[in-house]
Amino acid sequence: MAAQAAQRRAIFITGGGSGIGRAIAEYFAGRGWFVGLGDIDAAGMKETQSRIGGGFTYAHTFDVRDRAAWDVALDAFSTAAGGRIDVLANNAGIPLGGALSENTTEEIERCLDINLKGILFGAQAALPHLRKTAPGSCLLNTASAAGIYGTSGASVYSATKFGVRGVTEALDAEWAEFGIKVRDLMPAFIDTPLLEHAPNQQSNQAIRQRVTEAGLEITPVRDVAQAAWDAVHGERLHTLVGKTARRLAFGARWMPGRVRQDARNRARPLGE
Repeated sequence: MAAQAAQRRAIFITGGGSGIGRAIAEYFAGRGWFVGLGDIDAAGMKETQSRIGGGFTYAHTFDVRDRAAWDVALDAFSTAAGGRIDVLANNAGIPLGGALSENTTEEIERCLDINLKGILFGAQAALPHLRKTAPGSCLLNTASAAGIYGTSGASVYSATKFGVRGVTEALDAEWAEFGIKVRDLMPAFIDTPLLEHAPNQQSNQAIRQRVTEAGLEITPVRDVAQAAWDAVHGERLHTLVGKTARRLAFGARWMPGRVRQDARNRARPLGE
């Protein structure tokens, strides 16, 4: 199997047990790629593999907060893929909403650790593998529209996604000499199971309900998978996904005062 896999390009996707990670896995597998999944959710990854079918998939259960576990996961996937990793989709992440004053220390640290430290650890661990398949290999980070302009009621989450954007821009320069592409995705609200979660421990209202009540767009998850494919094969550093993200980026650039006022008008936190 490894010999056959070596003839295919290979992508390793964290958060591959559901949502955006699953959609990216299905999209790339459907175009002949060998797909690796990383997640703490073993059952979710098994479901992703069954949806893909075929057999050219690999799953590894690990926590992106564990730096040493990253090396084990990527080494194992590289072996399964015939000695190559062409793309790391640094996708694992969690939501956190509510006023900062309501967020617990545990919630803040968990969000920072998964959404930002996990991205840095993944990039660090992936570098030697991506150098082997460069030029043309790619680090693809999942950022967010919350990394375009800070989202009221989600200050910690916004901080992590601004951080992901910064990591992408820094490594785009830092890794240019190796011929490695560095890209990120900036989706707004995506139709995934995360929308069914409460934004924090103080709330029992699902994020989906808050988004719907606010009249905001929920983008189909397949649109993110298509954007991931385009980002890996294109030259755009930041890829906006969905109308909300595109409107926000336009406003932040050309009408910052309007965006600031809109943010204040919508200052009711997602956790209320």
